[in-house]
Amino acid sequence: MLGESHDLLHEFPDLENKIAALRSANPEFAKRMDDYDELDARVRSIEELGTPVADETIEELKKERLLLKDSLYLMLRA
Repeated sequence: MLGESHDLLHEFPDLENKIAALRSANPEFAKRMDDYDELDARVRSIEELGTPVADETIEELKKERLLLKDSLYLMLRA
């Protein structure tokens, strides 16, 4: 769905405490989460504003967001 929020708390509500703990204790996790949040905001902005971009560009941004989310999830489950 266009403009849908994909922030980590929305994606993994059951891991809210672990997300907060890792974000404050693990600089690598915090950096990846910041990168993820920035990328998610960029994708949502493009979708919501109808900014003209090539289909390949938006798909690459979405793939990058997915890879970041996967890496964050692995860190949460470790």
